[in-house]
Amino acid sequence: MSSTIIQGYSRTQLAARVARDIEDGWYVNLGIGAPEKVANYVPSDKEVILHSENGILGMGETVELAQADWDLINAGKRPIGLRDGGSFFDHVTSFSMMRGGHLDLCLLGAYQVSAQGDLANWWTGTKSEMPAVGGAMDLVTGARRLYVMMDHVSKAGEPKIVDTCSYPLTGRKVVDRIYTNLAVIDVMPEGLLVREIVDSIDFDTLQKKTLAALTPAADMRVVAIAEEKIS
Repeated sequence: MSSTIIQGYSRTQLAARVARDIEDGWYVNLGIGAPEKVANYVPSDKEVILHSENGILGMGETVELAQADWDLINAGKRPIGLRDGGSFFDHVTSFSMMRGGHLDLCLLGAYQVSAQGDLANWWTGTKSEMPAVGGAMDLVTGARRLYVMMDHVSKAGEPKIVDTCSYPLTGRKVVDRIYTNLAVIDVMPEGLLVREIVDSIDFDTLQKKTLAALTPAADMRVVAIAEEKIS
């Protein structure tokens, strides 16, 4: 792995990028971590109903600590607002929504994603780490589509998109699209198709940072990170 620093999407830019692909009228679960940021960047011209697994529908943006109402938090225990018409309820109702096919989209973070769309996001298998199952297994089987948000490589520089996951699986063949700080990649029956790539990296370098075969889309877009606007 090269030690060259490559500029990719910041966490905030990536959240705004993902938010643009959420369709009007979708019911969307936001997982803990990076996906939480997406709530702040849903375009104002779209009606998107955000769900949090701890029992919220119509979740609003995260709020500053000074304005926090600690009776209203998301699954990541961060204070949020509630949009007009929003509601909160018990875990039984929330998980019925998750398991019953009522969510159009789920956004989750990941440790690894395989070429077949397998997801590993609850434990690395390290005995010194506390496993965190949460509701991810329910979400990946119940939501109509699953998008993953993550860095392209780990903090140690290891690729997170792999041919076969080495960590315990959350679900098999469940991921539809991967958003990383370097690229947007669709999981297709024939393999991984790169839809977008940041302008600070070429395709060959992206492939070297990936332990699964990539194919550039015929209309693959090159994104100028410096020009990415956050509204």
